[in-house]
Amino acid sequence: MVLYFRKAETKTLPLSLVDIALAGMWSSVPTTIITTPMERGSKFFKPIPCKSDIKVILQTQGQVNSKTKYTGLLDAGAGVLKESGISGLYRGTVATLMRDVPGGAVYFATYEFFYRKLKKEGRGLSLGASLCAGGMSGVGMWAVVIPADVVKSRIQSAETGKYRGFIHCARVIVAKEGVIALYKGFGPAMLRAFPANGNLFFHHLL
Repeated sequence: MVLYFRKAETKTLPLSLVDIALAGMWSSVPTTIITTPMERGSKFFKPIPCKSDIKVILQTQGQVNSKTKYTGLLDAGAGVLKESGISGLYRGTVATLMRDVPGGAVYFATYEFFYRKLKKEGRGLSLGASLCAGGMSGVGMWAVVIPADVVKSRIQSAETGKYRGFIHCARVIVAKEGVIALYKGFGPAMLRAFPANGNLFFHHLL
């Protein structure tokens, strides 16, 4: 996609970090379309029963103010389709895009930045350097997207009609709980980000 918009005389030039970031942004769009129905609501908040997002339903049922309604992934998916149609499966799509589009940009640009800094001229990236670059890409991404992830999770685990959209949900959270509420889960996300993403790129080179 990035190369498509380049001028003919520049298409053979190496991609800049901006090009990499734009490519990461574009890649998040089809990914969101595929993964939104399976997105998981955050485990850090009090669960509320809802009619969309299969993983949210499965993880919040049977807890406070919630009833065990579905027995598994397929059962939940069929139930959502019956109650809310296809749109029910894609509740929270805008919120997911608000998280994944900037997240994709930061993720791939950060990896490329560290890749270029750590790669020795004339040689491939070592396993240790790959681990570091991959880990930092995860840290960079989650440092940026945690607020959007919190809002997304609230929307997907809320009763239908509680929030009018992404901005409204964010405003309600800040008004009731303060700005710090947008960073719930920041610590665990940071602890997980480096080893999880570093391991991903480390094994990619094996």
